[in-house]
Amino acid sequence: MLKITMAQFKSHLGDVDKNFETADTFIRGAQNTDIVVLPELWNTGYFPTPLENYADKNAERTMDFISKLSKELNINIVGGSVAVEVDGQFYNRCLVSNRKGDIVATYDKAHLFTFAGEEKVFTPGDKIVTVELDGITCGLAICYDLRFPEFIRKIALMGAEILFVPSAWSLLRLVPRQILTKARAIENQIFVIFVNSLGRSEIINPLGVLLGETGINEQNFELSLDLESGKKFIETMNLLADRNLAVDKI
Repeated sequence: MLKITMAQFKSHLGDVDKNFETADTFIRGAQNTDIVVLPELWNTGYFPTPLENYADKNAERTMDFISKLSKELNINIVGGSVAVEVDGQFYNRCLVSNRKGDIVATYDKAHLFTFAGEEKVFTPGDKIVTVELDGITCGLAICYDLRFPEFIRKIALMGAEILFVPSAWSLLRLVPRQILTKARAIENQIFVIFVNSLGRSEIINPLGVLLGETGINEQNFELSLDLESGKKFIETMNLLADRNLAVDKI
């Protein structure tokens, strides 16, 4: 069993110091967990302008923050995402630290939400990222990435058993999002961990079953995943193995 803690909290727009304090409280509040997952753009809120006044330069503060907490608490941290500045460009970046405090993955949001003007501020990532945590291959996506099935399929083909999706997804678009999390889980036979700053975070198993869901209030939500159950299901119906690559290859 793998214990996951979804840290659901809404950041204060532009109050970076306050947001780091809040994240610290939620991470420390996770009891005997294996992986803590934070929401999207928790360091700045979604998102203040001009971003150069708020973004984490080279992600240095964030890396130091999650690294120290991971090592101190002996947990893995999927650091949601933060606004970072590198060489004058801004990225919506997910950083992951393992129990030793090593930064073991960096993923920049690949699909920018033009409806909210993200493309005017952020530079899109150009890499698909998986990371091994406690011997389990995990995939990383951020919010709007969930709408792109080819992208998530590539993560699954890299061996991911779990997909982490830190988000700041409006509840006005709750119904399509609930369909998407289930669809991505079913079609790729993976667990989907969707952690939303605005509430209604959820965990879906490879059969598309909702294992747990939050309300809209800030909270730590903890749930243990039975990874073996997913593996046993795949043994009986392996969708990725049954693809016809003559027509299905992407």
